[in-house]
Amino acid sequence: MPQPIDTPTESLDAVAAALNQEAEKGGLSEEQYRLKMQRRQEVQQQRIADRNVEKGLIIINTGNGKGKTTAALGMVLRSLGHGYQVAIVQFIKGAWEPAEKAMLERFGEQLTFHAMGEGFTWNTQDRDRDTQTAQAAWDMALAYIRNPAYKTILLDEINIALKHGFLSVDQVLAGLAEKPELTHVILTGRGAPQALIDRADLVTEMTLVKHPFREQGVKAQPGIEY
Repeated sequence: MPQPIDTPTESLDAVAAALNQEAEKGGLSEEQYRLKMQRRQEVQQQRIADRNVEKGLIIINTGNGKGKTTAALGMVLRSLGHGYQVAIVQFIKGAWEPAEKAMLERFGEQLTFHAMGEGFTWNTQDRDRDTQTAQAAWDMALAYIRNPAYKTILLDEINIALKHGFLSVDQVLAGLAEKPELTHVILTGRGAPQALIDRADLVTEMTLVKHPFREQGVKAQPGIEY
């Protein structure tokens, strides 16, 4: 059994990164590579052993790239697979009735899904109505955030509602402060405000490199966009 490595956690992270870089350079003999990977395994085992905190996370998927909601739904599926109660509140895309909803409804009472939005802001063209709809969605979301029976809560496109001022950052931060210790809350949408990013535990920014809608005139397609 490997002996514990007497190295601070942050230093172990640096050691792991260095070992990866050395192995990727190539030019190592089989024995040198084996020893590098053996050391890398020991470091990884110690890194895992040192991480012993369990907590509910605030997770943000933002950025201009595609896949923010899709990545969040992957976490939703993991939670459902573990038998946890899950709630989804959609703030913007509700009028689309996406295929994801039809699929997720098969989980029955284990999953609660509320499509509260009425579509994109350029479709509704009514700021007061959009604000009222977003506030109603937030009231719904807050009820789930406060309920310890729900392990994972997805607030889809809430960052868009924040960006347009339909919700305030302060009210969302105050609501997140009420969540039970082990509850995970996922917030998606481009333009996540900095105050929310500062509060979050895990933040991923999707970067747009190419998109067929822009560059090729390809329309939104079932199974890809909805």
